[in-house]
Parts: sequence; C-alpha cells; structure tokens
Amino acid sequence: MNLMSTGPAAARRVLGSSRWRIVGWLMLVVLAVLLVTLVAARQVLLARLDERIDLELRGELAELRLLAEQGADPVTGNAFPDAESLLLLNLERSIPDRNETMFVVVDGVVVARSADEPPARLDLDPGLVASVQGIDQAVFGSTPTPAGEARWAAVPVTVEDDGSRGVFVVALFADREAADVDEAVRLLLLVSLGTLAIGGVLAWVVAGRVLAPLREVRETARTITHTDLGARIPVPADASDGDDIAELSRTFNEMLARLEEAFASQREFVDDAGHELRTPLTVVRGHLETLDPSDPEQVAAVRALLLDETERMARLVADLQTLTKAGRPDFLQRSELDLVVLVDELLVKCSALGGRRWSVGRCDDAIVDVDRHRITQAVLQLADNAVRHTGSADRISLGAAADDGALRIWVDDSGPGIPEADRSLVLRRFAHGPGSAGAGLGLSLVQAIAAAHGGRAEIDDSPLGGARVSLVIPGCATLAPADADSEVVLS
Repeated sequence: MNLMSTGPAAARRVLGSSRWRIVGWLMLVVLAVLLVTLVAARQVLLARLDERIDLELRGELAELRLLAEQGADPVTGNAFPDAESLLLLNLERSIPDRNETMFVVVDGVVVARSADEPPARLDLDPGLVASVQGIDQAVFGSTPTPAGEARWAAVPVTVEDDGSRGVFVVALFADREAADVDEAVRLLLLVSLGTLAIGGVLAWVVAGRVLAPLREVRETARTITHTDLGARIPVPADASDGDDIAELSRTFNEMLARLEEAFASQREFVDDAGHELRTPLTVVRGHLETLDPSDPEQVAAVRALLLDETERMARLVADLQTLTKAGRPDFLQRSELDLVVLVDELLVKCSALGGRRWSVGRCDDAIVDVDRHRITQAVLQLADNAVRHTGSADRISLGAAADDGALRIWVDDSGPGIPEADRSLVLRRFAHGPGSAGAGLGLSLVQAIAAAHGGRAEIDDSPLGGARVSLVIPGCATLAPADADSEVVLS
C-alpha cells in the first residue's frame, strides 16, 4: 500500500469538504476585514499622533508665553531679573512626557535641560542649538536623531529691563511615539488573531451541526439502490417551517417517495407489458410452427389470424406509447372550446363505433380549456368500452356539465355495469373487469388523460341501468354553466 499516494488525496478530500470551505471562506473574509480595519486604524492613529504632537508643542509654548506675560515669579512675586531666570523657572515647572525633552539656550549655550534622560540628546546637537539662537519668533521644525525623527519648537524670550535674551526649546520624538502606535496595533492584531482562532473553532462546530443533515442526505443516498428506495432522512419534529436544512430533508424524502413510486410503477408496467405481449407472440409462433405451406386454406386462415394479432400488438404498443407520454409537459395542447360543439362532434364520431341507440343527455353551454384531441381520444375509448359491453338494442348516452368551473363529461350505457368492488381495479393498467377482453389499457388511458388535465376518472351507476364513466377536470370551465335538457337521439 502506497501511503504517499493516499495522503494527498485524503488531504484534498478534507480540504474540499463543505465544512472546510465554509469555515475557510468565513475565516478569510473575517481576516480580510480585520486587516483592513487594522491598517485604517493605524493610519487614523498616526494622523491623530501628528495632531497631538503639534498640540503638545504649542501647549508648551503657550505656558511659557503666559508666564512671560505675568513678568514676575508667581511664588515670590519678584520680577524676573533676566531671561535666563524666566526660562529656568518654566523648565522647572514643566514635566516632560516619556518621549519629550526640553532645554534652555542663552547666548548660544545650553544652560539647562529637563531632568529625565531623553531618547536622544538634542541639547548636544550644535547645529540645532545654533539654528535656534538667532530666532526672533516661535519656530517649528524637525531633525533626525539616533532615536528617529524629533519634532521641535523654539521660542525666544527677552527681558526688556536688562535686555537679556534666551530661547526655550521643546522637542518630541515622533518616531518613538509612532512606535508606540505600532506596538498598540500589534497587540490589537494578536488579540484579534486569537479571537479569530476561537471564532474559527466555533464556526467549525456550528458548520458541523448545520451540515449534519447534509451528511445524512449523503449517507442515505449511498444506501439507495435500484431495488431499495425505502431509506428516508430523519427530520426533527421541532424543526421550524423556515429551517432550510429541514426543508431540504423533507424535499429529498418526497423525491425518494416519488422515485420509489415511479420505480414500482415501472417494474409493474414492464412485467404487465411483457405478460400482455407474450400471448400474441405465442399465438403467432404456434401457428407459424404448425403452418403447412402446401395447404392454401390453412395459409389464408393463418395469415388472417397473424394480421389480427399483429394489429392487436400494434394497438397495444400505441396505447403504451400514449401512457408513456402522459407525464410529459407537451402531452396536452390546450385550447378554448365550445362545449356544445365538442359534444356534438363526439356524438358523431362515437356513433360510428357500433349500432346502438346513441343520444346526448345534459350538455351545458360553456367554454372549456382542454386538449380537444386528448378529450376526444378518452371519450372514444369510453364509448368503445360501452359498445363492447352492450348489444344493438342498448342505449349509450353522452353528457357534459360545467359546475363550479369544473368540466364533467361522461358516457352512460344500459349494459351490465361495473361492480363497485372492481371500479378502482379497472382504472389500472392491464387490469380486466369481469367478462372484459383486450389488453386492459383502455380505462387506464382515460385515467391518464384526465390526470394530465389535473383531473380524474370516475365510475358510477348510470341512470340507463349500466355504468357511467366520467372525466372530471376542475378549473377549466370559464363561463357559468347554463343547463340544456334537450336530448338528441340517433337511430
């Protein structure tokens, strides 16, 4: 066994599973949103950092300006003897932040700086000291240092009494402040990744619970064979109507039920068709085997018999084809028809099937939406059955009614009728009633045509004493019925 060859395949199956895809895409989307959020947050923090540095520098200068405007030591009340005294007092009163430094320049010399050790000694930068010595107004600038960029502000101070002059310099190390921002963003990233990992585990668990019915669908589908379609997916009793997975399970179970019914019907159909075709084929074969070609009379008789059996098989095949097409969308070609005209045409066609006392009983004046040829085929089949079970002196009557928007069209006869116990049987394929002949497809064709119209076939007792077989098609009569009790009789 080659473990190396099965490992990647197994890995692909795992990574290709719906559970992994759901969790993977969810994590990818959340991670993308998280990264975008962190980048945006960093940019906002850096922008606000620039504003804060500028405000702090200006704030320090504002405090110095306020002290200079007072012109005296707030503690002793004595006037400042020189600029250096004022600047040193301001330096003493100011408390620099961690990344901030201050120093005082008098006559080009740094005379004092803040006590805390700064990230870099700007007071030792001769270029910076020289650049601020000769200023006559507040100046802002930046300079590179070993600790990164430093942003500074310098303001000159002059005491008019003695003409002394000095400069106060305050500086903030912007890169160090930005590093603090980056550290905060990194910490936020670590916390977010930890949260994302926990969310991924929870998503894995939730996805497993959500996809559990799908796994049951898969396992159920694996157990289904062409001989066993009885497996069903369990649906929780407490599943809500809006539960998509429960609806999927119900739909899958309904599909299995339809398939099971279709396969059972197919098996029954094939078995019955084989049985019905076996008889004429046996007759044909038997007569061919005993045929004496030298006997003209026997040849003629066998020829007539073979033609009759061939015609019977042809009718059987045609009926089977019609039954097969009954479930297709193009089986019907509906159109609006005048019911009275349709029944008159049916009477003319049916009367050619046999010498009986033909008539039309009730026929409502209505417009119906049906397939003219299929309805004609069904009524002719009913009329043919009536002819085969009646004699020349019997009556056969056609009728049609449109009640509550439903079409009911029927054939009555005065024959022996159909026992109530056999009525559901004779509507099935290849079923034979008492004393019936043929393949047993006639009434099943009628049932199929009625079902294709969304209706059904019904068998009742006829007022003429025999059987009444009706097609009932709901929702196809577009006009209110108007009773017409006149009767037409063809002798």
